[in-house]
Amino acid sequence: MAVTDAAHVHAAHDRRGVYGISVMSELSGVGPQTLRLYERRGLLAPARTGGGTRRYSEADLATLTRIGALIADGVNLTGIGVILDLENRNAILAERIAQLSQMPAEGTSSESVPETGDRSSV
Repeated sequence: MAVTDAAHVHAAHDRRGVYGISVMSELSGVGPQTLRLYERRGLLAPARTGGGTRRYSEADLATLTRIGALIADGVNLTGIGVILDLENRNAILAERIAQLSQMPAEGTSSESVPETGDRSSV
């Protein structure tokens, strides 16, 4: 399995909803009503079962930790939403840059071109 494949499997595992709201509340120290508020504000998006029960993931737990740190720094919920969105976009762009840096550059050839101005040997 390639490194990128392993990273995608790990990322998918981190996003799989496994915790109910009471367990997530206990793990995070954030009350159930606050979890629901964060969802209404778009800060969290837990998975749902067929019956509509919220299922939180490890990624949601990490997001809650980040939200708590931002609140401790005095950022309001609207600001937190903007920050989380920008961090998410930055992560997507960083992944794209990593993918592009692994691709061979267009227009390059395997032939060596002399770097000096001396063309007498060409």
